[in-house]
Amino acid sequence: MLLPKINIPKKYIKIGAWVLGSFLVVCVTLGAIAYNKREALLKKIMAKAIAKADKDFNLDIKIGSAGFSGLSTVHMTDISVVPKDRDTLTTINDLTVGVKLFPLIVGDVKLSEVILNTGKINIVFKDSLSNLDFILKRKKKDTTEKKSKVDLGDLAHNLLNQFLYKIPDNMEVKNLMLAVNDNDTARLSFLTTTATIDDGDLTSTVLVNDKDATWHINGKLKPGKKQLDVMLFAENGPVQLQYLNKKLQAKLSFDTVRTEMKNAEYSGDDFKIEGSWSVKNLLINHPKIAPNDVIVPDAKIDANMLIGPNYVTLDSSSTVFLKNASIHPYLKYTLSPNKIYEVKVRAPEQDAQDLFNSFPQGLFESLEGLKVSGKLKYDLDFYLDTSLPDSVKFSSGLTPSNFKILKWGKTNLQKINKDFVYTPYENGKPMRDILIGPSNPNFTPLSEVSSNFKNAILTSEDPSFFTHKGFVQESIRKSFAINFKEKKFVRGGSTISMQLVKNVFLSRQKTLARKAEEILIVWLIENNHLTTKNRMLEVYFNIIEMGQNVYGIGEATRHYFGKKPSDLNIGEGIFLANIVPRPKIALYKFRGDGGLKDYMYPYFKYIGNIMAKRGLTPPDTSGYGFYNVRLREGLRQYLLPDTTTIDTNTFDGDDPLPAIETHDESKNLFDRLFGGEAKKDSTSKPAIQVDSVKKSRKELREEKREQRRKEKELEELEKQKKENQ
Repeated sequence: MLLPKINIPKKYIKIGAWVLGSFLVVCVTLGAIAYNKREALLKKIMAKAIAKADKDFNLDIKIGSAGFSGLSTVHMTDISVVPKDRDTLTTINDLTVGVKLFPLIVGDVKLSEVILNTGKINIVFKDSLSNLDFILKRKKKDTTEKKSKVDLGDLAHNLLNQFLYKIPDNMEVKNLMLAVNDNDTARLSFLTTTATIDDGDLTSTVLVNDKDATWHINGKLKPGKKQLDVMLFAENGPVQLQYLNKKLQAKLSFDTVRTEMKNAEYSGDDFKIEGSWSVKNLLINHPKIAPNDVIVPDAKIDANMLIGPNYVTLDSSSTVFLKNASIHPYLKYTLSPNKIYEVKVRAPEQDAQDLFNSFPQGLFESLEGLKVSGKLKYDLDFYLDTSLPDSVKFSSGLTPSNFKILKWGKTNLQKINKDFVYTPYENGKPMRDILIGPSNPNFTPLSEVSSNFKNAILTSEDPSFFTHKGFVQESIRKSFAINFKEKKFVRGGSTISMQLVKNVFLSRQKTLARKAEEILIVWLIENNHLTTKNRMLEVYFNIIEMGQNVYGIGEATRHYFGKKPSDLNIGEGIFLANIVPRPKIALYKFRGDGGLKDYMYPYFKYIGNIMAKRGLTPPDTSGYGFYNVRLREGLRQYLLPDTTTIDTNTFDGDDPLPAIETHDESKNLFDRLFGGEAKKDSTSKPAIQVDSVKKSRKELREEKREQRRKEKELEELEKQKKENQ
């Protein structure tokens, strides 16, 4: 098909030519003027930038000389940056910077070239001061100005662009030193002998701590396409930093770390960043994580991050790979109007052995070498709105399919089915070996334990022990709420199963690894029926700490009452259940004459009433044996005078001795709250309310809530029991 010929009058062509020609002449003229004036313009811009740095950040910036060395390239020498009253931050001998012209026309500063020869960045920390303080001390603008709402997606987009714009097409850096001096106790230095970017190819050589190690940061950079692929590795060994060991008592090393950004663009209202992060032979050692080296041979995450107006999300399409196992995490942090934390973990059904093999080496020592068959899948859901902490949501489940244990690892989880030796620890040191079996005269079979004690401890510690499978998710959920409100760890939600596993199979070191291992072992025992509930309870009763160097119900009944476990009355059973959470202060609950102190009376009434409602003991208006509990005479000589005040909070750890001070006979908070409920022994000296010392009203309220929770749980169990019948 032929297009019709368009005839343009010659006069219009002439007019167009004159306009275009005039425009070009103007541009050339202005360019010539700007070119001739550019040195003066550069000085003006630099003076303005230096003044602004001084005004906003208290930075003293000096430049020895500066001038153009090309059309859009500036060459500078003898540069220094010194924060006010601080050590020099930066010195550079020679620096050449080139920018791209066309982006500059629309206001974007994109670097085309950077050449740096000899420089130093010196970061100094002295006590609470550093020469980086200026970053946080920018002078505030007029507070009367109305602040506009920040869109996190836009902010992330702008920050990423600014970072990418500063990656030059070509770069050559020689002898750039980064030094860190932390209170003269930890020093760290990185000397970049060479670093180049040539057509997007990055190569570098970095000497660490004066040739202690040589690192390389190599990769491919495509900032225009928003793509990066960078790898860090060392010559002749792993990458490691002695600085962390000196500063944080931590050891960290790895063979390689690779970071890749594949794309970054808007997806609806969200700014989406796609990338991956991987590490080879990662080694971590920190006393809060595990007592030994933890090694991750091969780990990778393919991450899709969404940044919205008020939230940051790791999308569920992300995948974590640990050897042959895979997990899909979902993390979301919402900043406003309320801070909200959301966590979801989905491990699709996969080979169970692959899942166990994916655990980092050294993390779960007792399970190393464990052989299993079948499949497993895992689901976790957590949601916390910080404005409504009591409504926190939590669920967690490991679901087996034809799962079987073929071979034990370092620890046989069925050892509790036979006689074995239990070693309790105090302050990390073994106390003594205790044989759990009939050959030990203090060993007590479950059938010979008084129901008064058994019912009291199940009521107070784990009412649903015989029906749950190791965990009570509602207790864990509520512990999240309580711990968040208290801003510290005050409740763990442990069941008897968890306490048993912690004591029998694991070390007493308080680490993240031990807690995770405890949860996994409980699941293996409970869900695979490796032992019976009765045997678990029997072992628990015989290893439980019940006083200073007193372990097991057999030792405890003889120690406190000179009785056999089968002869305990209701009051003695409730008392022994009461001391389980804090066994070392048991003796401080008695008066000098061997009777219980009055502040214990409400506890007896509360636990006794719950037991009575369940039909475990007859109703007793006199306090469920409170007045029948009498410490054996042989121990009374060790009791402190009744006028002594004791800070029982010092017993939260393993310290055997309390802080003791004399005090007057005035009542404390707990005594004032419950003082009218117990009869007073007019012949005895005023009792000291040991347990309640230094307890706040909030702590007392939490204790009451916990007791109400247990009562409700018991009622629900009774209801289920009747329905099943």
